[in-house]
Amino acid sequence: MTTKPARTVDPPFTGRFKLTIDGLEIGAFTEISGLSVQIDVEELAEGGQNQYTHKLPGRMKWPNLVFKRGITDTDNLFAWFAKCSGDGLAAADEKVERHHGAITLLDAKGKAVRTWNFVDAFPVKWSGPRLAASSRDAAVEELEVCHCGFKAER
Repeated sequence: MTTKPARTVDPPFTGRFKLTIDGLEIGAFTEISGLSVQIDVEELAEGGQNQYTHKLPGRMKWPNLVFKRGITDTDNLFAWFAKCSGDGLAAADEKVERHHGAITLLDAKGKAVRTWNFVDAFPVKWSGPRLAASSRDAAVEELEVCHCGFKAER
C-alpha cells in the first residue's frame, strides 16, 4: 500500500484583496484593517459557589474597518464621507445612507479565497496624506467605516 505524503497548503498572501460596496468594485487599497470581532463576557458570582465564577456571553463588538490607499485621480472616498456629514447629511434630510460591502482575499491566481461581507456601513472618518517637503513617502488617504457586523464565507 502506497500513500502520498500529506502536503501542507500554503496560506494565501494577504497583499491581494478587493473591496466592493453594494456589488460595485471600489478599487485597490494598500491596507485594510479592522477585521475582528469580540464577545464581551459577563461574570456572575453564584452565592455559595466559591470554586469559580460563571462566565456568560454578552454583546459582540465590531471595530471600525480602516481602508488605506494611495491618492488617486478620483475623489469617491471623500465624496462618500461628505454625503454622511455636514451639507451632504442636511441634503439627505439628516439620514445616513448605509451600504453593504465585501472584502475579498485573493490567491496568487486572483481566485477568491475568503470573503467577509459587512452590513449597514457608513464612513465616520477620512484622513488625507501627511504632507512634508522633506518626505519621499507615497500620498495615502484613509477612510474609516463603521458597520454592524460581518460574516465570512468561502
